[in-house]
Amino acid sequence: MMEKIETMKKSNRLMELLSHKSIKYAVGTALLTGIGILLPRIFHILGGANSGAIFLPMHIAVLLAALTFGTISASIVAGSSVVCSYLLTGMPNLARLPYMLIELLIYAVLLSVCNKKFNSYISLMITIILGRILYAGILWIAVNGLGLPTYGISVIQSIEVGLPGIAIQLICVPFIAKCMKKGIHLDD
Repeated sequence: MMEKIETMKKSNRLMELLSHKSIKYAVGTALLTGIGILLPRIFHILGGANSGAIFLPMHIAVLLAALTFGTISASIVAGSSVVCSYLLTGMPNLARLPYMLIELLIYAVLLSVCNKKFNSYISLMITIILGRILYAGILWIAVNGLGLPTYGISVIQSIEVGLPGIAIQLICVPFIAKCMKKGIHLDD
């Protein structure tokens, strides 16, 4: 009987610890980083080498972090997903890595900021449009101003190729983020 009481006390302490907001943010950020690494891998295995450019799976984890946890979490997910994915799988390739990192950080910050002023759907639309414009500017400066090599695709081409991924983002990400917020009780 005493063992059962001790087990219940330990379980209650664990639940109390996990209910703290900072722990929820840390665990959520870590899980979304894992998703940011795993989801592209799944898409590449199931859909081939170009499926990442088509469905934009790494973006999903960053956008979910931005809507659910905010700027810091989304920036951590963006950076760690790209770097860890490269170290573990070699993707994105080294030429694409800095550009992918910049692109995801732009989305992380923009969506977090916009989400404070607008609902998640409007925020996401603004982020996708402004993010691509900012990314195009940065890519232009990197290639034309600094003479850095490009990874072989223009922003216009990436938009055309990534339309299915953009559609998935617009349809699914705000709904999933809303469910996540509700499920983990961030407002508690």
